[in-house]
Amino acid sequence: MATYAPCPQCQNANANPVKFTWWGGMLGPKLLSHVKCTQCGTAYNGKSGKSNTTGILIYFGVAFVVAFIIMIVIGIALVATK
Repeated sequence: MATYAPCPQCQNANANPVKFTWWGGMLGPKLLSHVKCTQCGTAYNGKSGKSNTTGILIYFGVAFVVAFIIMIVIGIALVATK
């Protein structure tokens, strides 16, 4: 079992890694060391013991921009083939 920072809410030392989230799928939680406290259910960064809110917003924003750029490239490719 991996050792994580104590929960910022209840100071419990036991947490489980989060495997999937709506905001990051399977990759986001791994990149941000996202864990969930076994006692109170608080999700946080397992390395720092702090909230992952800023990291989640950055991850979500970058993913949105990349998806938007891909859509533009596909749109330009479709227009160019006509």
